[in-house]
Amino acid sequence: MSTLLPYSRITRPLVPGLLALASTLASAQQQPAAAQPEPKVDELPEMIISEPKLGRDLLKAPLSATVATGDVIEQNAIRTVKDAATYSPNTFFTEFSARKLSNPRVRGIGSSPANPGVTTYLDGVPQLNTNSASLDLLDIDQIDFVRGPQGALFGRNTVGGLVNITSRKPSLETFGGQFESTFGNYNLYDFRGRITTPLIQDQLGFSFAGGYNERDGYTNDTVSGTDIDNRSAYFGKAQFLWQPSDELEVRFILAGETSNDGDYSLHDLGQLRRNNRTSSRSFLGSVQRDVLMPTLQITYHADAFDFTSTTGYVYWRTEDITDLDYSAAPIIIRQNEEDMHSFTQEFRFASPAERPVELGSQVKLAWQAGLFFFHSEYNQDAASAFSFGPPPALIRATVADMEDYGIGIYGQTTWTFFDRLHITGGLRYDHENKEADVFVRNDLAAFAARTTSSGSFDQVTPQAAISFDVNDDLTAYFTFAGGYKAGGFNTVSLPTLPAFYDQEKSWNYELGLKGRGLDNKLTYSAAFFYTDWQDLQLNSAASPADYYIVNAGDADSKGIELAANYDVSKNWSLFGSAGWQNAKFHGGSVDGGANVAGNKIPYTPDYTAAVGTQVNFDVGGGYNLYARADVQFMGAFDYDSVNGAGGQDAYTLANFRLGVRNKTWFIEGFVNNAFDTEYAPIAIPFPGLAPSGYVAENGAPATFGVRVGVKF
Repeated sequence: MSTLLPYSRITRPLVPGLLALASTLASAQQQPAAAQPEPKVDELPEMIISEPKLGRDLLKAPLSATVATGDVIEQNAIRTVKDAATYSPNTFFTEFSARKLSNPRVRGIGSSPANPGVTTYLDGVPQLNTNSASLDLLDIDQIDFVRGPQGALFGRNTVGGLVNITSRKPSLETFGGQFESTFGNYNLYDFRGRITTPLIQDQLGFSFAGGYNERDGYTNDTVSGTDIDNRSAYFGKAQFLWQPSDELEVRFILAGETSNDGDYSLHDLGQLRRNNRTSSRSFLGSVQRDVLMPTLQITYHADAFDFTSTTGYVYWRTEDITDLDYSAAPIIIRQNEEDMHSFTQEFRFASPAERPVELGSQVKLAWQAGLFFFHSEYNQDAASAFSFGPPPALIRATVADMEDYGIGIYGQTTWTFFDRLHITGGLRYDHENKEADVFVRNDLAAFAARTTSSGSFDQVTPQAAISFDVNDDLTAYFTFAGGYKAGGFNTVSLPTLPAFYDQEKSWNYELGLKGRGLDNKLTYSAAFFYTDWQDLQLNSAASPADYYIVNAGDADSKGIELAANYDVSKNWSLFGSAGWQNAKFHGGSVDGGANVAGNKIPYTPDYTAAVGTQVNFDVGGGYNLYARADVQFMGAFDYDSVNGAGGQDAYTLANFRLGVRNKTWFIEGFVNNAFDTEYAPIAIPFPGLAPSGYVAENGAPATFGVRVGVKF
């Protein structure tokens, strides 16, 4: 457990009630500002996990999680899920310079974009492919980072945990809005705004948020003399909220984004370590992505139960063209087009929130049960042209059509004895069917073939937890949970690589302690975990463009997660988190037959830690001066299962922010990666063409700028 409360001391003297309890945040937004209740200045507000199936006080929930509130996201200009996860220990995102690829890893568990180990939920809709999971954060109410398998409630692809993103609700009572602009180095421009208004007072509300941003690239191409990893995007979100009565709520959300990015900034790892943020290309490519997500949520509160229906449709399309050899020699040009349509439907019944079933004077029962259905279609058309001499070029191509559908049924009960002892049990059954039609052509291997395959997977996933409230301010818990990822088919164009991979399973054991102290000025948590998983699915690279999943055998991960928030005074806050993990293979042969027994699992830092502080001063006249500092520590990690290339050494990133605000406007300056730390967060094996055997991308350099905004 951890919470982020850095702006609680800035806004408290300016906008009464802005930090109302998280459990009433949505309704508080619908009240006039003067009517909103203000929490005591000497207490940290309660945090509620926003995912309904896990929706409990964070200090009482028997799991390890981090909550980033909408205030934190907005006030610190957090634009990506990766940046919001800074204070989530043992969490690592492998991201490329092109924003379409963002893969979360928790406690060493991750996988490919097509079969994630940590699933992102956007307003209750699971992103079945990570190409749609990382959008520009816009009009966000809260993000939950939940660590550990959640298969008993969520089923497939939560073997490592989940990321739950919840949008802010439209207002049913008052008109309001905000606009802001950011200007920075690398020609950064970011413009965004939000308006909300009631269409029918107290019944129908509407909101719209949208924006545009762009920046130059961080990587200089020595051949063309220009940057190659520039970015630009349009993004928006429209919502309607209808509440004809206290019992019924209907919400429609339409979100979308169009991004136009430059080429991947991949370059030989050895050269990047000598000459940071450079490349040498004979061709400058580009990456484009379009995402559209309509969502319908219906909530009905009956006397005996709560009913929730979440209907989601996700469409995304990407097109990228790149200089695949990542060198000045005109050898390989690759063009890749992908698209995916997915439909999900979930029906959930639960005992009324805060009103469990009374089974006696000292026994209470809370329950939930649900049905989940999904269907997806994925298409890829990719071709790489190899030019080792005069035309014609040799072609390596893949045309793949994948169809996937499944159903899940789950139930969970929590028994409470004497208001202190809580025993939870849950079970879920999932059935999934996959079909694949893949054509591959490989002139280099004189190979061409078309294969059609199908397979089905069934899984029963249990969960059990026991927690005990030692007193009102201290809770201890133990959990046992299972997780799994279904198997599937690869879309690779090499006959020597596996076309099929089997499902992955895991068992997680966790012991935790959570509490409050120092007159509720301090919240803290500690979790100890051990995860054992079988047939681990490893995302391996045949080339920087050809990825395939292989079952790498058994593995385990164990570690510690700590978090604390302390309000020293109403003007000074301290916060931090830390995690240590040891994730290793038990055995197995992957990546060309290499024995990986005892090796570290890729992209699993030895430790992660983040500490921060914030101060603010009331300077009179309704003005408030504030300052914030964050420092992130990332331990060493390896890039692949053979633990080659020396991996990435430990590194530190520091961010600072200084500004002034009043009730209606603010202006601030910021600097990120203030000391211009050089590091390579991602590298890919590329023997033959890369002198070091790997190509890599550098992390973002020092960036700075000014942000201004108004509210009304």
